[in-house]
Amino acid sequence: MAEVATSASSSANSSARSVSLLVVVDPVARRLDGESVRIAKDVLSAGAAHTKVCLPDGPEEFARALRRRGSRRPVVVGDDSALLRAVALLHRQRELAGCALSVVPVGSALGLARSLGLPTGAVAAARTVLDGAERRLDLLVDDSDGVVLGAVGIPPAPIPVPEREDAAPGPASLRPWLRTCQSLVRTLASSRTARTAVAPGTPGPARLRVEVDGVTLVDLDQPVEGVSVTPGAAGMAAVEVRPLSVGAQASPLTASGRTVTVSGAHFRYRADAVVCGPVGTRTWVAREGAWGLTLPAG
Repeated sequence: MAEVATSASSSANSSARSVSLLVVVDPVARRLDGESVRIAKDVLSAGAAHTKVCLPDGPEEFARALRRRGSRRPVVVGDDSALLRAVALLHRQRELAGCALSVVPVGSALGLARSLGLPTGAVAAARTVLDGAERRLDLLVDDSDGVVLGAVGIPPAPIPVPEREDAAPGPASLRPWLRTCQSLVRTLASSRTARTAVAPGTPGPARLRVEVDGVTLVDLDQPVEGVSVTPGAAGMAAVEVRPLSVGAQASPLTASGRTVTVSGAHFRYRADAVVCGPVGTRTWVAREGAWGLTLPAG
């Protein structure tokens, strides 16, 4: 793992702060968009009192860099998979509560970053690291100690291929996306839960029992087209169940609560962009303000 330390002096007209940053650059980001990585490093190095840049070659070095950050504020340069990997690592180390994470989104898969309010331009994102404000966000923690920032989907729906204006249609234009998904599956794999890439095709109906804070929302006798669980507001999980419609479209069933348990015949689910399972039961608990992310001020 390459490490580069840089220092920059602040001027009266600059927005430099007396902060020390640990910038961890995901290898996928370096491979797919080296120019954005370079721009982000330049802006961060010029704007912080001290910047240490780490260039890990794989997940182990990525994790080691975060563990050894000391008092430096961690900055992840990478796509959604790198963001998820960093949050999962800090959660396993039980350090999310006292650590504000900063992210410069770089790569092909940035849907989660956008949904969280992160700028996706290298300059704007790097300036947010320097001038933004920490916001405490909710997440879901399951009974295998996995974390979810965006959404749980049951059954797992296919991940749409991001469109690129500069790429011609065909297999070649899919390769960056495929590499990103493969990296995500490898680096977020849990030893207690089998996780695989999303299989193509439309999932069929499922028979599931969905309980929210101990109250049954839907039972096994009602086939469902899908279930979604997302971190809601004020430490509550938002649940939507879409019953199987026969003839007239059935209205979704919605509820919110702190604990959501789904059980049934062995099922798979998508947590953010990773497919997990099969499992017979899974419980998610919403945790209010469990992690901090630097977002644009105001």
